[in-house]
Amino acid sequence: MSTLAIQQQALPRQPTLAKTLALVLVIWVLVWASLVNGGLAVYWVFGLAFGVILQRSRLCFASAFRDLFLMRDGRNLRAILVGLAVASVGFALIEERAVPTPGFGALPDQAHLMPASVQLIVGGLLFGLGMVLAGGCVSGTLYRIGEGYVGSLVALAGILLGLVVATQHWNWWWTTFSQHAPMIWLPGLLGYGGAVVVTVGVLGGLYLLSLWWDLRSGPRPALPTRRAAEGPVLSLRDWVSRWYRTVFGTGWPFTIGVVALAILNIFVFLFDHPLGVTGELSNWANRVAALGGIIAPPLLGASNLAGCLLVYNPTASPVSTGTMLDGGLIIGSFVAALHANEFKLRLPRQPVRYAQSLAGGVLMGYGAGIAAGCTIGAFFSAIPSLGLNGWIFGVGLLGGAGLGVQIIKRL
Repeated sequence: MSTLAIQQQALPRQPTLAKTLALVLVIWVLVWASLVNGGLAVYWVFGLAFGVILQRSRLCFASAFRDLFLMRDGRNLRAILVGLAVASVGFALIEERAVPTPGFGALPDQAHLMPASVQLIVGGLLFGLGMVLAGGCVSGTLYRIGEGYVGSLVALAGILLGLVVATQHWNWWWTTFSQHAPMIWLPGLLGYGGAVVVTVGVLGGLYLLSLWWDLRSGPRPALPTRRAAEGPVLSLRDWVSRWYRTVFGTGWPFTIGVVALAILNIFVFLFDHPLGVTGELSNWANRVAALGGIIAPPLLGASNLAGCLLVYNPTASPVSTGTMLDGGLIIGSFVAALHANEFKLRLPRQPVRYAQSLAGGVLMGYGAGIAAGCTIGAFFSAIPSLGLNGWIFGVGLLGGAGLGVQIIKRL
C-alpha cells in the first residue's frame, strides 16, 4: 500500500461544512478581487491552481534534489526536467513575440534573468541546504501550511527572517559580484531555435544521467498501477462523481503535477510575468521589519532586473498580484487537502524539528533573497527564460542539497 493511501486512511473524513465554507471563501475573494482590479482576480485563480497542483501531486523541489542523494532515486528530478523542457518551449514562443530579433542586446522585460555571477551559486547553495533541513522548498512550505503542517509555519518564519537579512546585504553582493557580471541570455547568442535545442538537449542529457545514477543502485520498485477502469457514465451525476474522484480521490503522479505546473507557468507568463513566490514574501517580511525600525535600503541594480527581487514599497497597497498568488497557493492547497480528506494539524514529532525548520527557513530566505528567487523563480522560471542564471542557481541547489543530506543523516 502506498504512503499516500495509508495517510488517507489514517485521516478522518473532512466535514462537508468545512469544504463548503472553503469554497465560499474562494468565490467571495474572487468576486471581491474582480470588482477591485481584474488583475488581482486573475492572480487569485493562478494562485489557487498553483496550490491545487502542488498539493495533489506532492510537488516539492526539495524532495527531488534530496532523494537523488538520500535514496539514489532520481524519478522526481527527472519529472522536473520534463517540466522544464515543456516550459522552455512555451517561454521561447512568448519571448520571441517580445523580442523578435534577440541578437542586438534587447531582453524580454519580464523574463527571470540575472547576471551570471557567484552570487547565484552561493544563493543556490544556501537555498539547497536550507530546503533539505526544513523539509521543503518555499513553495512546498506554503502548500504544506495549507495542509496543516505547523513545522512549515516555523519554516516560513525563518524564510521571512532570511529575506530581511538578505535585503540588508543585497547591495554588497551586487557590487562585489554581479554589477559587472555578464547577463547571458541564450537567444541573444544562439537565436531562439538554437537556445531551445541546447536547453532541451542539456535537459535530456541530465535525464539520462539521472537514469544512469538510479540504475547503478539496482532496480527500483514499480510505481503503483492505475486503478481498474470504471463502468460507463450513465448520468451527469456519474460524470461529476468520476471527475471529482480523479482530482481528489488519489494523489496525482509527480510528472503530471510538474507538467501541469509548467503549463500554468506558461499561462502566467503570457499574462504578465513567470511564476515566483519570494518577491511578495520579501515585501511581507520587510513591512514587518519596518515596524521594528529595520528599513530596507534602496536596492542597487534592481530596477534593471525582473524576477523575485527583494521588495519593500511602503506606499504600495498591501494587496497586490503577488499577495493574491501566494495567498491563493496556500488557500488552493487547503481546499484541495479538505476535498481529498488530507487536512490535519500536524505537529513535529521531535522538538528539534522546530529549530531545524527555522534554521532551514532562514537559509532558504537568505539564499532566495540574494539569488532573486527560489526553486520556482530562480530555477523553474529562470531556465525556461533561457538565461544561464537558472543553470548556475541549479548547480548551487544540487550542491546544497547534497550537503544538506549529509547533515540530516547525522541529525
